[in-house]
Formats: sequence, C-alpha cells, structure tokens
Amino acid sequence: NKHGRTARNEYGPTETTIVSIAGYITPEDVKRKRMPIGRPIGNTRVYILDKNKEPLPIGVKGELYIGGEGLAKGYLGDETLTKERFINDPFIPGKQVYRTGDQARWLPDGTIEFSGRLDDQVKIRGFRVELGEIETQLVLHEKVMEGVVLMKENNGDKFLVAYYVSDNALETTALKNFLQVRLPDYM
Repeated sequence: NKHGRTARNEYGPTETTIVSIAGYITPEDVKRKRMPIGRPIGNTRVYILDKNKEPLPIGVKGELYIGGEGLAKGYLGDETLTKERFINDPFIPGKQVYRTGDQARWLPDGTIEFSGRLDDQVKIRGFRVELGEIETQLVLHEKVMEGVVLMKENNGDKFLVAYYVSDNALETTALKNFLQVRLPDYM
C-alpha cells in the first residue's frame, strides 16, 4: 500500500472452513504488483494442478485444490456438485481435496498468488452465482438467439445484467418471468 504498511491476507472458500491460506501483503508486493494470498495454514494441503491433476512448477498458473482437516464432506443435498468439486486426493489415497475453481501459482518464496476464477462464478449478496447457468437458461427462451450475463457494480451494490440478441422485441417482464421459474431468486 502507499503508506508502507503490511496487510494481513486470508483466503479460503466456505468448503474449507473459510481460512485455508494466510499471509501478508507487503509494500514490496504492491510495488511489484503481485498480491500473494499466503501459505497453507496448519493441517491443510494445497496443490496447484494442471488439467490432468499433475502438480505445476513454481510460477505456472493452474487450478487451486485444498484438502486437510478443515475440508467439508460435501454439499448437503447436492450429490452431483459434491462429486464434481470434492475429489479423491491425487497424492494421498483415501483423502479428498476440494476443486476451488480458482487459478493460482506458487511464487519462489513459497507463497501462493491468486490469479482469478477459471469459470464465470461471481459472488452477489453472499450467493455464488455461475453466470453461465443464467446464460444457458436465457437462450432457452424461444425468441432469444444469443445471450450473455455480466455482474455490474454501482456504488458498491452488485447486480446482474443480461444482454440478448433476438429478431423480436421482448418484454422485460415476460423474460424475467421465464427465468424466475428456471433459476433461484438470487440469480
């Protein structure tokens, strides 16, 4: 930061009891435009893997996987998503890891740098929203040929905006009603 102070950074998804990786962002990090999220906390395993679930060397971006004592057992009532996100640990038989969907890389000093999402997931009012899910439902409407959904922000308030291509004029209310029966309210 511009005042020469060090800031504490903590990272972790809900599926791994919120904090799995912790560290500090120093004035030098800010100067070099890198934002490390830290190192794994005790009793936590962290891997950065490629598409084949092979470990990546220092500096190479891949998907971040987290395992250890803080790992949840899965999603209550959603076996499909549990099987997709909670997978067998590729290195420790009988253990599991969580596929975060986040892109990261190891830095030479042993810290991890977060690089963004691998998918189009955003967080709005505490809910995780897959923009692609909304887009899929949007284009199911008989008059919509193409569509895209984006998260926008106005004075700190986040909201979703859908853009679509159609040969016919559509009433906003009719399109909203179409989507409301197919998606949860927060989407």
